[in-house]
Amino acid sequence: MPFPKEDAYTIDDIYALPDGERAELIDGKMYMMAPPSRIHQKLVMELSATIRNHIREKKGSCEVYPAPFAVFLNEDDKNYVEPDISVICDKNKLTDKGCKGGPDWIIEIASPSSQRMDYLTKLFKYRTAGVREYWILNPEKETVQIYSFEGKEDSAQYSFNDNISSGIFSDLNLCISELL
Repeated sequence: MPFPKEDAYTIDDIYALPDGERAELIDGKMYMMAPPSRIHQKLVMELSATIRNHIREKKGSCEVYPAPFAVFLNEDDKNYVEPDISVICDKNKLTDKGCKGGPDWIIEIASPSSQRMDYLTKLFKYRTAGVREYWILNPEKETVQIYSFEGKEDSAQYSFNDNISSGIFSDLNLCISELL
């Protein structure tokens, strides 16, 4: 739910939040973030570690960052998100403050309060920011919605019990239920 303000918010407003409060900024609208559930945190931890270990085993150069990690989607001060997991392969996008531009792969863990944001608002923002692949895990429904924005754009839905391969790392197969 957006935080009410007549004028548009900026990244300065995000940095001015009291300690412990987190929010995302999309097109100048601030969206406060609720504390994540235990299953949400477990999924972030296990997926981040699995992806990182795969990259290390393959001697890859991509980096994995779990939230809170700042992603500045556009060259403006009106868009700031903290995806649950960001995979960045272009080191030139990384700064001490976070990632400038779209990460290569973003994973969001949907909660009942974030579904509209994850499935609609962020889908559009990530696609237009140059994200190559976007996954939305829904623990309540035990589904994974995958959007590929490279080449021929595509989307598919999987169950937590399916073996799912990443478009970014074709030799990485994940079964979400095995991570829980």
